[in-house]
Amino acid sequence: MPARRGRPGHDQAAVLRAAIDLFNRKGYDATSIGDVAEELGVTKSAVYHHVPSKEHLLSEALDEALTGLEAAVSAAAAADGSAYQRLREVVRHSVEVLVEHQPAVTLLLRVHGNSETETAALSRRRQIDAQLAKLVGLAAAEGALRSDLDPELVSRLLFGMVNSLVEWYRPAGQVTVAELAAAVTTIAFDGLEA
Repeated sequence: MPARRGRPGHDQAAVLRAAIDLFNRKGYDATSIGDVAEELGVTKSAVYHHVPSKEHLLSEALDEALTGLEAAVSAAAAADGSAYQRLREVVRHSVEVLVEHQPAVTLLLRVHGNSETETAALSRRRQIDAQLAKLVGLAAAEGALRSDLDPELVSRLLFGMVNSLVEWYRPAGQVTVAELAAAVTTIAFDGLEA
């Protein structure tokens, strides 16, 4: 199918969705603006009508993933209740964010700091990790969690489980987001023991 001329019948969000899909399938470095244009069935100039660069698309994609996760952690930090209750809530909400923004979160989990944009995203991830570790430490100090495990390690293990969902969870499957969030939270905090 030949590329259409002029402005695309797509908006900036559609361009971003196509770019994220391609970045996840082909890798960021192997994807060009021309690939995004081809995916949308438009010209490169039509894509440039909506975005200034490929790096801008990467930045927008990573921001989409990080903003939701940052909001979940900030809400938990500011909420009333015990640190343990807030930690459970942030795990549950993080599952919801991951599902809602699964392609962008998948991309976030694949960046390695190869550009300023990636380095900035990794810095934001480290800030999230530090806030989560602090919440784990507070929950342990309350006596709600084991105190013999390093809070950073516990945080990484908890969110490693959440992050693993990008590899296998499909929203069109039989498990709803609410069921998934409840299962992850239950297993993380209550274990599998009957």
